[in-house]
Amino acid sequence: MDVNLVVLDATVKTKSGQIMANLKKEDFEVREDGIAKKVELFSRDELPLNVALVLDLSDSIGPFLGPLRDAAATTLAALKPEDEVALFTFSTEAELRVPLTKDKTKIAGQINSFKAGGATNINDGIFAAAEYLLTAEPKGRRVIILISDDVGTDAGGQGTRDIVTETIAADAAVYNLKIPGYNPPATRFAASMIPGLVNIHKVMDQTGGEIFDVQNVANLDAVFSALIERIKTRYTLGYYTSANGAEGKPHKLDVRLAPSFGTKGRNYVVLTKSGYYFR
Repeated sequence: MDVNLVVLDATVKTKSGQIMANLKKEDFEVREDGIAKKVELFSRDELPLNVALVLDLSDSIGPFLGPLRDAAATTLAALKPEDEVALFTFSTEAELRVPLTKDKTKIAGQINSFKAGGATNINDGIFAAAEYLLTAEPKGRRVIILISDDVGTDAGGQGTRDIVTETIAADAAVYNLKIPGYNPPATRFAASMIPGLVNIHKVMDQTGGEIFDVQNVANLDAVFSALIERIKTRYTLGYYTSANGAEGKPHKLDVRLAPSFGTKGRNYVVLTKSGYYFR
C-alpha cells in the first residue's frame, strides 16, 4: 500500500494564553478523519522556514512604512541563515516584489523604496502569496504574514473559501501583524458594506495562525519580534497516511494532547490547520 507523509505545524497554549514550550512527541495525538495516527516526525524550529510577507501599500498605511522598514530589518535578522523570506505587496493589485531569499536585508531595502496609494485588496494579497508558496522550492515550514490595518476596500477575485483552500494546499499558516492604519470612521463604515471581503479571522483559524495587534506604532518592533518568535517555536508533527487524493476530498485533522493534559479547549488550545488535501 502506498503511503504519504502529512506534515503540520502546531502552536499549543494554555487556556490563559501561555505557550506550552517543552512538549514531547508522545504528548501529541493526531487524528485524520477521526482515525488515530502515529506521530512519526517531531521537531521544534529545526526545519527551515519559508516566510511570505504580504505588505499593505494602500493609502492608509503610508505613515507607517518607515517604522515597518526599521522593524523588518531588526526582526528578520532573528531568523536562521537557512530561513527564506519573500515579499509581496498589495493595494489595488497584488505583486511579488522579492522571491524567496536568504538575504533578509533585501526585504527592508525594498520596503524603503515603496510609496503608498490605491485601494486595499487583502484578498488577492493573501491568495498570491499562497499560490506562490504552493510551487516554491525549497519546501520548508511555510508562513504567510499579512501586514495590514485589515480595512479592506476591494474584494479582488478570490473569496474566503478560495483563500483558505489555496493556503492549506500550500501548507501555510496565516499570521496577521495588524497595524493602526489611518482610516476615518466613514472609510471603516464603507468597508464594512463591501461584499466578498476576506474573513481574516476565519483564514487564521483554519490555517493555524494568529493575530498580533500593534495598537501603538511605538510597539511595532516588539510586536513584530514576538510574532517571529512565535513562528519559530511551533511544533512540527508528521504522520503517514494511505490517502492519496484519488477520493478528491479534503481530510479533516484534529490535533490534541494526551489525556493527562486535560481537555482541549478547556485546559489548552492547539493552533494548527484544520485539514489538508492533495493536489
